[in-house]
Amino acid sequence: MKKYLKLLRIEQWVKNSFVFLPLFFSGNITHFDLLVRSIFAFIMFSLVASSIYIINDYSDIESDRKHPDKKDRPLASGAISKSTARIILIILLSLIAVLMFLSRDFLLDNFWKFASIIGFYFVMNLAYTFKLKHVAIVDVMIISIGFVLRVLAGGYATGILISQWAILLTFVLALVLAIGKRRGELINAQISGRTRKSLDGYNVQFADIALSISCALAIVCYLMFTLSPEVQQRFHPRVFYTVIFVVFAFLRYLQQTLVYNKTESPTKIIYKDRYIQVTLMLWLAAFLLQIYFKK
Repeated sequence: MKKYLKLLRIEQWVKNSFVFLPLFFSGNITHFDLLVRSIFAFIMFSLVASSIYIINDYSDIESDRKHPDKKDRPLASGAISKSTARIILIILLSLIAVLMFLSRDFLLDNFWKFASIIGFYFVMNLAYTFKLKHVAIVDVMIISIGFVLRVLAGGYATGILISQWAILLTFVLALVLAIGKRRGELINAQISGRTRKSLDGYNVQFADIALSISCALAIVCYLMFTLSPEVQQRFHPRVFYTVIFVVFAFLRYLQQTLVYNKTESPTKIIYKDRYIQVTLMLWLAAFLLQIYFKK
C-alpha cells in the first residue's frame, strides 16, 4: 500500500489546502454546506494532481533512475510496473470525470467556472510535464499559477468572492516556494555534480536575488491585503498587526536558506523548523480571533 501512496504523492496534497482559504478568510469555515463544497474542491484537485504525478513519473522513468533521490520513486525503482501505473491513472481520470458530472447538482451556477479551472489546471500541468518544466522562469510561473487556480476553485466552489490582493498574495507566496525549491536543486546539483535541463537557466546568485525579491513582494502584498477597505471592514483594523508574524516567518525562511544554506524544499523547512511553525500557529490564532471573535 505504501508504494501506491508514494506513487500518488499523498504528502503533496497539503498544497491543495489552498482551496480552503476563501472559506477561512470569509469567516464561513463553520458553514457546513460551504465546508463540504471546499472539501469537494480539495478532493478534485488532489485527484487531478495525483494523475499528473503519475504521468510525470511515467514519462521520466529513465531520467529518474539516474537521479540520487528520484530513483526510489515507485516507477523508477520498479516497485510498480508501467501497466499497473496505467490502470491506476485510468481509474483516477474516470473518478475525476464521474465526480465532476455529479457535482453539477450542488455547484449550480458556478459549475462551469469550477470545471474550467480544473480542466485548465490539468492541461497546464500536462504542458509543464512534457515541455515547460524545462523552460527557466516559465516553470516557476506555472507552479505559482497553479496555486492561484486552487484559490479560485475554492472561491467558485463556495461562491465566495476573492479580492485582487488575495490572488496576488497567493501568486507571490507560491513563487517564493517555487524559487526556493529551484535554489535547493541548484545547491544539490553542485554537491552531487549532477544537473538537469530545467536548471540550465538558473544559478544560485539569480535564485537568491529572485527569492529575496519574491519574499519582499509577498510581505507588501500581505500588508496591502490587511489594509484593503474590505478586509478592514470585514474583520477589525488591528488585523494589520498580524503582518509582524508574516515578516518574521519570511525572514526566518531567508535565514535558513541564505545563511544556513538549507537545500531542502520550502515545504520541508516549514515541516521541520520550530520557529516558523510557532509563528504560523500564532498568526493563525491571531487571524482566527479577528475573524470569529472580533467582538
